This record gives sequence, structure tokens and C-alpha cells, in this order.
Amino acid sequence: MAADAQVERTYGNWRRPRPPGLWHLGLISSVLFIVSLIAAIVVIALVGLLPGLVLLAVMLPVFAVTLRPDPHGQTAMQRLGMRLGWREARRARSHLYRSGPLGRVPYGTFQLPGLLASSQLSEARDSYDRPFAVLCHPWAQHLTVVLETEPDGAALVDQPQVDQWVAHYGQWIAALSQEPGLVACQVSVETAPDPGTRLRHAIQGRQDPNAPALARETLREIVRVYPAGAADLKARVALTFTMIAAGRRRSATELAHDLATRLGGITHRLHATGAGVAMPVDAQRLCEIVHTAYNPRAADLLEEARASGGPAELAWEDVGPSAADARADSYWHDGAVSVTWSMSQAPRGEVRENVLARLIAPHGDIARKRVTLLYRVIDPGEAARIVERDLHNAEFRVNSAARPTARAVVEQQAARATAQEEARGAALVNFGMLVTTTVLDEEQLQLATAALANLAPTARVGLRPVWGSQDSAFAAALPVGVFLPAHLKVPEQIRQAL
Repeated sequence: MAADAQVERTYGNWRRPRPPGLWHLGLISSVLFIVSLIAAIVVIALVGLLPGLVLLAVMLPVFAVTLRPDPHGQTAMQRLGMRLGWREARRARSHLYRSGPLGRVPYGTFQLPGLLASSQLSEARDSYDRPFAVLCHPWAQHLTVVLETEPDGAALVDQPQVDQWVAHYGQWIAALSQEPGLVACQVSVETAPDPGTRLRHAIQGRQDPNAPALARETLREIVRVYPAGAADLKARVALTFTMIAAGRRRSATELAHDLATRLGGITHRLHATGAGVAMPVDAQRLCEIVHTAYNPRAADLLEEARASGGPAELAWEDVGPSAADARADSYWHDGAVSVTWSMSQAPRGEVRENVLARLIAPHGDIARKRVTLLYRVIDPGEAARIVERDLHNAEFRVNSAARPTARAVVEQQAARATAQEEARGAALVNFGMLVTTTVLDEEQLQLATAALANLAPTARVGLRPVWGSQDSAFAAALPVGVFLPAHLKVPEQIRQAL
């Protein structure tokens, strides 16, 4: 009897909504371009041909630099804006940070720099009496809770089970849009060298002193050899909620009491996605996570203290670096060097569920690697308006051209498919990705950069270094709920329309 062929499931149809406009121009730039042409015609009619041509020669190059984006989707105007912003930051010396008793931070503490400087940490208990950290971002009026999971992994797991995990993960992301006040979600997977501390304490704590000499020697060999080349993989989920409800600002304590009743259901649904047991991160554990990111050499000491049963007592005011230097293409902090990359293009075409496997897996040339998926949940009512507007814009680009390009036709088909899926009840989510590589020696930086450049094609994503904002990108990649659109000087709606 012939076995039924198993259907291979693929995933795709990711697309970036494009605002209405001419060519690659946004709405505001398109309007200014049309107004400039009208002004040139009026000058030609009233003054003469030569003044009108001079006016066109002055204005057209301004719009020409926005019509040819690079492979990462950035135009010359955007790159110029980044360079001007970086030059201003260097002039104000805001790229340098010194803390501690001899630093420039008040009270002599090791306060976190940049976007996390004003953050405040407290602790509450959920309905299962589990302590969880409550991280408040007063500047953005956001509050973040962090979950830590132990992923099961896909080794020796049947494909139908993997498909169910992916389906439940999609349902979990879709259910986040129904959570009141939820703004964003971060899923961070971090790989680091395993020092073998937990293995050593587990064996020494259970070893029989009367065991044979051969058995004791075997255990000592296991403790010495097994951690070599091993990696410690941690997965964390950060949920960010707004503190504004019904037109008023709620306090962190009030919102924490509200989240305490909902956190149990969120962690229970997350278990079905293959993430394993999901537990809320308490305040002390969150301090260790952030301090290890800024000071990687402290990881072994913190792990040793936790394995011995007496975790280090860290305060949120002392988990930052003692010195940090944000450069244009790297971030130097407490003797380590980090480079953060952002996703400029999602995988094109259809992919399988293991498309990010090699990007997430440990690499010998990268001491610590953090892959963070950023999800921005969209309200169902707003999602319907977005997909309909995006479909209208895609159809306009096809119908307004005498011979539409193949890319425009494909975008129209993708926009129509997205609108149909949303009408059937699917959720709409904006997503991005940040990848941070950290090395402990400057000489390893080039190897780590080359390694990540080789890993990006395996994930079929476009990655580019976050030029001029490495310190902010480093903080955004941490599982602490930094919501970057809330920290932009120019509102996001205006940036998209330019």
C-alpha cells in the first residue's frame, strides 16, 4: 500500500506596505514634486523660459536623490540625514558614556545609558504567586514584562508536531492583538558559551563520596570535557503595554495588578508553541540578563553565584556599563565590542519553518549572539483599514501605468491575498529583526562580521549594520521592551510619507 505523500508546508507573503506616491516618493514628496512642476510652469509663462529651466535645474536634483534607493531600501536623502545626525551626536559628545564613582552619572551609580537611562524596575506577583519584573519606561509611557522559556528544539521531532508548533505560534501572535493595551512583543534568542557551571554543581551535589575511584574519575572527566565548545541558548519574550487607558495615565502598580491576572493565560498559551515551560522573569534575573549583555565577562561570575544557591544582589541602578563608546559602525562597552544589524528585507518567496535555524544557531567566531524578532501588534479595526489602503495603492500603481512592471503586478497580488486573509479573521502584524554580535577582543570583530554576513543569506533576509545608532539598536535588541517608534524625533507617519 502506497503511503500518502506528506504536504510540505511553506510560509511567505510578507510585504512592506507602500504609501501612495509617485515612483519611490512618499505622499509629501509627491505633492512637493507636483507643486514644483506647477511653479516652474508658472515661472516659464510669466517670466520666461530660462528662469523656469533654472528653477527646474535647482529643484529636480533634490527629488532625484530620493528616486534610487540602495539594496537596503535607503535613499541618498536618508543616508545624508543619518550622517548629519551622527555628526551632531559627536559634536555634543553624546556618544560617550562614563558611569560609576568617577563617572559623570549622578549618585555615582552604574546607570544604564541611552534609551534605558530613565527606566525603573519593580516587582509584582501574578495569579500563580510567581514574581515577575515590572519594567517601566516613563519617557514612552510603556511598561514591560519579560518571560523566559526553555525551547524543546526540533531534533527527533516529527514534522506534523513541528507544523502544529508553528500553527500555535501564529495563533499566539494573533491573540496578542486582542490583549488590551499591548503595544509590541519581542522574541529574543541568545547564544553564549556554556561555562559548564551548572553541570559541575549538578554532579558535585549528587556525587557519592563512597563511589569507586573509576566512577569519580569519569565524572571529573565529564565535567572537564563536556562544556568545551558547548553553547548556552536562552529564549526570552518581552511584552510591552501602554500605560495610557481611557484617556488617563495609569501607574505602574495599577497596571502591574492588571497584568498579574492575565500573565498566567499568556504563559500557558506560549507553552503550546514549542517554547517549553514559560516562566516570568523576576527583577533579580532581569538585572543579571541586562548586566551580562553590557558586561559579558561578568556572565561566569553571575552563573557561578546562581548555581551555588546565592545569586548576586544587583540593583537596577548598577547594571549598566562603566564605560561605553558608540561609534558609527560598532558599540564598545566594558571591554567588549558589539555590532547590531537590522533586517532591511524579509525573506522573498516561500520559506520553511527552519529558515532562521542557522542564523540562530551558535557560531564559533561569535562569542555572544542575540537574534531579536520585533512584533508590533495592530488592532483588528486598524488592520482592516491598513490592508484596504495598501490594496488600493497597489491597484493604483498597476492601473495607472500603461505597461505595469512585473514587481507591481506581484505586489498587487500579494496585497489582495493579504486583504482576503484579514477579511477571514487573520491578524496583521508588523515585524522586524535585530541581530547583535558581541566579541571580547577587537581582533575577533572582523571574523564575527564576516560570519554574520555569511549567515544572512542562509536565512534569506537582508541585513545591514545600524549605522550611527549602534547604542540605541543594542538596547532595542535586549529583551527589555524598548519601543523604537516612541523615541523618534520625527513621527513615524511623517517619515513614511516623505
